[in-house]
Amino acid sequence: MRKFLSLTAFAVLTTTSLAVAQDNENYNQYENQYAAQNAEMPATMAPTREVLMQDYNNRTYLKENTPNYGVRSNGDASDLTIEQRLKRIQTTMELPLNSITKPYINKYANQMKRSVSVMLAAMNFYRPIFENALEKYNLPYELEFLPVIESALRPGATSPAGAAGLWQFIPSTGKRYGLVINTLVDERRDPVKSTDAACRYLRDLYNRFGDWSLAIAGYNCGEGAVQKALARAGGREGKTFWDIYNYLPRETRGYVPAFVGATYIMNYYCEHGISPMRASLPEQADTVVVKSNVRLSKVATECGVSLDQIKALNPQFRQDIVPANYAVTLPAQAAVNFAERQDEISASAYTSSVSYAMNESNSYGKRRSGYYNKRRR
Repeated sequence: MRKFLSLTAFAVLTTTSLAVAQDNENYNQYENQYAAQNAEMPATMAPTREVLMQDYNNRTYLKENTPNYGVRSNGDASDLTIEQRLKRIQTTMELPLNSITKPYINKYANQMKRSVSVMLAAMNFYRPIFENALEKYNLPYELEFLPVIESALRPGATSPAGAAGLWQFIPSTGKRYGLVINTLVDERRDPVKSTDAACRYLRDLYNRFGDWSLAIAGYNCGEGAVQKALARAGGREGKTFWDIYNYLPRETRGYVPAFVGATYIMNYYCEHGISPMRASLPEQADTVVVKSNVRLSKVATECGVSLDQIKALNPQFRQDIVPANYAVTLPAQAAVNFAERQDEISASAYTSSVSYAMNESNSYGKRRSGYYNKRRR
């Protein structure tokens, strides 16, 4: 009997050793192909906690969970443990651990602990919007983590290349997917409309390339850049991001690995000692339509709501002006107040050259399109 148990134990140990060896081989296959690199991230992708807390929703609705939130313990994990955790994420997307993705996982799990704590709580504001759109277009739910690396979940985020909003559209791509962008309105900052546009764009990218790693890369640098990289790598057939890695723009080389890192940490933050901040959801809101051009400040005054709150609910308005026949989101009670005082609000219409400003943006977009098309997306 003892001999049988010994043989069984030996078999289990041997099988485990083989599994570990196989996992190490899977990890090491990238070590020889790519030199290890640091997780270099633009400021929009790696903001500090202090920057994140400047956002109205964050500073208003997020509170510290414990005196040492976000830094409870070191939470280090071995490569094998991290690889196994990635494999447990149920998705159709490739989430490998290699010498390229590992620094980004470490970045989120260690240097960015306090920022991740804020973003985990902020996800409460936007997850219903993200998941409704992802479900609508039958896309992987893990794509909800793209705004983590795009904007750190800040609707007002703007990049040096001119990208804006949660999903960081540049004007040309935003307009291509139906977002209004002019002097008064920028729907790239509208969480609902920009999310719908981003999902349609991601769907189109996946239909074009047939691989999610390529679709995500295309979201960053544009489908043209991915197409060129594929051509240089010998064609599209069976290719993934890792096959064209060396042919992509430098920023995009870190973009897909950053997505892997964000997806990992948003699933396994507890294992790394990160505590989300405590979130209280904003009160229910409703939309109203203004009959004429009015100032946001006038709507706020007449409806009994602070201007900061109304701006946070409507980040798409670039000025203090709401164009005629445009929807405005208000807290539920303020929306009732608006309905009761709509005639008075409309009587105070802002009659400056709003129509000129709206039309002027079209020529502005044409003048700038040449510049932006050379930039990302």
